[in-house]
Amino acid sequence: MAAMIVAPKIRGFICTTAHPEGCARHVARQIDVVKSRGPITNAPKKVLVIGSSTGYGLSSRIAAAFGGGAATIGVFFEKPGAETRCGTAGWYNSAAFEREAGAAGLYARSFNGDAFSHDMKARVIDTIKAGLGQVDCVIYSLASPRRTHPDTGETFKSVLKPIGSSYTNKNLDTTTGVVNEVTLPPAEGDDVAQTVAVMGGEDWEMWMHALQDAGVLADGVVTAAYSYIGPELTWPIYKNGTIGKAKEDLERTQRALDERLAPLGGKAWISVNKALVTQASSAIPVVPLYISLLYQIMKDSGGHEDTIEQMDRLFRDRLYGNAEPQPDEAGRIRLDDLEMAADVQKTVAEQWDEVNTENLAKLGDFAGYQESFLRLFGFGLDGVDYDADTDTAVPVPSLA
Repeated sequence: MAAMIVAPKIRGFICTTAHPEGCARHVARQIDVVKSRGPITNAPKKVLVIGSSTGYGLSSRIAAAFGGGAATIGVFFEKPGAETRCGTAGWYNSAAFEREAGAAGLYARSFNGDAFSHDMKARVIDTIKAGLGQVDCVIYSLASPRRTHPDTGETFKSVLKPIGSSYTNKNLDTTTGVVNEVTLPPAEGDDVAQTVAVMGGEDWEMWMHALQDAGVLADGVVTAAYSYIGPELTWPIYKNGTIGKAKEDLERTQRALDERLAPLGGKAWISVNKALVTQASSAIPVVPLYISLLYQIMKDSGGHEDTIEQMDRLFRDRLYGNAEPQPDEAGRIRLDDLEMAADVQKTVAEQWDEVNTENLAKLGDFAGYQESFLRLFGFGLDGVDYDADTDTAVPVPSLA
């Protein structure tokens, strides 16, 4: 057994260590949230989650399995632990999920590797045919900084840049807690095309085409991909920036998939989710400061949700259950409705003008931001002895 004391080691917006028992506790807490709300009626029973190891993807898998009793297949790209070396949080999350699913008598299979490749798609399809026959729900929740195209072999890299001109605004140094200013240069060359190639809809489309062509999509299948819009103060680097162009392509894909799935009576959705501390959002300038202000306001009002509350609501109140999806004028599901409420955004805007290093603790919830960030990697959870040795070589059962 590989055992060591694991402490957080933070470099920039990444924690380079992860605590196996802490990650397991984090997964268990999410399961408890879903189970406390009772079973989800009309829930899907065979669910594929592409990008299932952290954030919204992990919470989607948990909501489907422990809210609806679904058999799940998860796809991710994570690093296992070894002697004297931590695995990634996503690896430990997936290991914990499979253990919990097994204890509950739920089918769970995982695949670790390049989700963009043809080989991964083929392996997953073979497993669906052998174990499930078909799937009735496909969640696409990949967040990767680069993608190698399976046909051309070209590797694309995404960038976080405004379009047209540079952008300057307040920013939060999450290492020091200093409110400073950041200036981002505009996109140049093929920055937009590269970002769209990584974060746009092409791979979602390729997955759905491969699954449909193989006959493993059930009648009435539902697929969903995740997006974000946010307030105007983030638009230059998000909605109107390079990422925004990728999200526009995701919406193009949604419309195309709607047409393609029509013969099956299927439906494709874009779910616009709330701004939350995730490994992806932590890398976006301006956003951590916005989230710190938002958390304080929404906690004060009782409207704060984390990824599991969001995904439980998506499955329970929008995609399934007895409710309707309630799409906006563009046909998108809006799980950011509480975040984007006029009174919430008015308060954020007022506090944005005022916030500085000295008053951040009063106006914002930077402590909550930091706690949420550390929980992503299994740190700061009750019931875990962080001073004790922990086994870092934890297997994902279906990959063992």
